[in-house]
Amino acid sequence: MFAARRDRLLQQLCDENLDAVLVTHPINVSYLTGFSGDASCLLASRTKMMVISDGRFTTQLTEECPDLEAHIRPPTQPLGAAVAEVITKLGHHAVGCESAHLTLAEFQTLCELTKHVEWKPHADRVERLRMVKDVGEIEQIRQAIRYAEQAFAMFRALLRPDDSEKDLADAMEHCVRRAGGNETAFKTIVAVGARAALPHAPPSAHRVREAPLLLVDWGAQGPFYKSDLTRVLLTHNNSTPPGCAEPSSKIREVYDVVLRAQQAAIATLRPGIKAMDVDAAARNVIAGAGYGEYFTHSIGHGIGMMIHEAPIMRANTEMVLQAGMVVTVEPGIYLPGAFGVRIEDDVLVTPDGCEVLTSLPKDIDAAVQIS
Repeated sequence: MFAARRDRLLQQLCDENLDAVLVTHPINVSYLTGFSGDASCLLASRTKMMVISDGRFTTQLTEECPDLEAHIRPPTQPLGAAVAEVITKLGHHAVGCESAHLTLAEFQTLCELTKHVEWKPHADRVERLRMVKDVGEIEQIRQAIRYAEQAFAMFRALLRPDDSEKDLADAMEHCVRRAGGNETAFKTIVAVGARAALPHAPPSAHRVREAPLLLVDWGAQGPFYKSDLTRVLLTHNNSTPPGCAEPSSKIREVYDVVLRAQQAAIATLRPGIKAMDVDAAARNVIAGAGYGEYFTHSIGHGIGMMIHEAPIMRANTEMVLQAGMVVTVEPGIYLPGAFGVRIEDDVLVTPDGCEVLTSLPKDIDAAVQIS
């Protein structure tokens, strides 16, 4: 699997007339090698694949990357100097690098230590490979989703009116680990009432009992791959959200619009469609219901080894979807000072359409939380 990915990268070397590519981003190194450590890089060429690392990872590299050669630098040698030493020894002259991940200082150091090398920066050589998932990657994403869904069941069971947003965000970390995940895929968002109108609300001391609505955005991290879901819970609190005369009917109205928008977007997902058209399908439903100005972000993004990766599903992107891509579909309506609703699922683009990988129910009755 990893060798096949590296072969795809080598094809880019031919296309760009490069001797080698230096991969420095830890996620990209893991994607190409299976190595789970850090402070290391991969120098890929048609004649040699070499991981440049240090003595902390000697045994780990042997276990995780038995088919790769390793250059282990001494403790006194910086990583940049080790890279320069290897490139010089191998006689490479045209070398690609990851401009989106090297700092300016790191790049300047490499240039100073390898004056004979013509460096060819590129932002997303490996990221373009990562957009389309192979069978093994899809299974790992499915597993990360299972962890997240099992964690949510535990989360709902422990939910109490006096819990604060921070209490619950912390509890989700525990639930994900109990379910089998390594950790949460990102900082869990738990937002009560009006705070749910902040798409990325940081957890606060506000408590569940303060409002009839609770938004939860969470995910699980497996060994390498992540999941990302959002659900809204109705907490049977009869208080009225600011600006809403009839809390239950208003929330239900908005929830219905968001759900219909998500269904419309998912219905468009298939190979060959532009990401902007998926966004438009959801946005048209929300705008048609009179809430267009309150949908303030894109319809979704790719997911895999990172929680946000290509393709980005913006309204102005010409990106064409391909079978094997896994994306989130997450429309939302955010009414400042009142409440917000977002529904998010992870979806695989298949050769003849799409498959919704997440299975948690999302009809309005399933959102009712009895504590």
